[in-house]
Amino acid sequence: MSNGKQKTHSGAAKRFRKTAGGYRFRSANRSHLLTGMGRRRKRRLCAANMIHRHNLAAVKGMLGD
Repeated sequence: MSNGKQKTHSGAAKRFRKTAGGYRFRSANRSHLLTGMGRRRKRRLCAANMIHRHNLAAVKGMLGD
């Protein structure tokens, strides 16, 4: 009997995207109640974040890459 394919972690699939430069994810605290935040804080949270190299193996394993 074969073991079949490895399943993708559905929670990780919603949070991480593979790009040419690595894996990116969205910052937290960017969905609502933004009026109380300063302009600079909102702008910095908006920037794309890349997965750190220490966490790369874990993310690859969850996504099946």
